Order: sequence, then C-alpha cells, then structure tokens
Amino acid sequence: MKNLLQTNTGRLRIIGFLEGTSLLILLFIAMPMKYIFEIPFLTRPVGTIHGALFLLFIFNTLSVGVEQNWKFRHTTWKVLLACVIPFGTFYIDSRILSKIQN
Repeated sequence: MKNLLQTNTGRLRIIGFLEGTSLLILLFIAMPMKYIFEIPFLTRPVGTIHGALFLLFIFNTLSVGVEQNWKFRHTTWKVLLACVIPFGTFYIDSRILSKIQN
C-alpha cells in the first residue's frame, strides 16, 4: 500500500478503487433506497463523494496518461470510459494499471 502512494499510477489505482466503490454504493444502495423505499438521505453525501472522486480520477488519468506517454486513441479513452461503467475501474485496474512499471 505504501508503494502505491509514492507514484502517480499507484495513486490513480487507489482513486480508481474508491471511485468504483462509490459508484457501486450510489447505484446499488443509495439510489434504490431513494426511489424504491423513499429514503433519500444517502444520495446527497454519497453523490457528493462520488463526484469528487470522479473528478480526481479524470484529472489523475490525464496526468498519468501524459507521464506514461499513452496514446489517447489507444489507452487513455479506455481508462476514462471505465469510470462511468459499473465495475469498470476494477477491470481497468487489472488489465492496464496493474501492469505499468514505475
């Protein structure tokens, strides 16, 4: 874990995990509670946290893309697309981010 915090790619992996987890909590816990059970108190805090993590993920993806000389048409767009698909950040972490040597 300590090694992940020392590199931009490691920080992107951590943010990706947190962003993916917050998206799943928002989609599968907070939103059903709001619309099915009419209990809306979770959507605002979870949505705010997810929004902040989403922006951090995008900015860090672009930073790592520049640092690693990713071609936008080959790699960067895949990583950016992953943050809007449920379980996408976990898939991208295992396919692309975990294989980057720093």
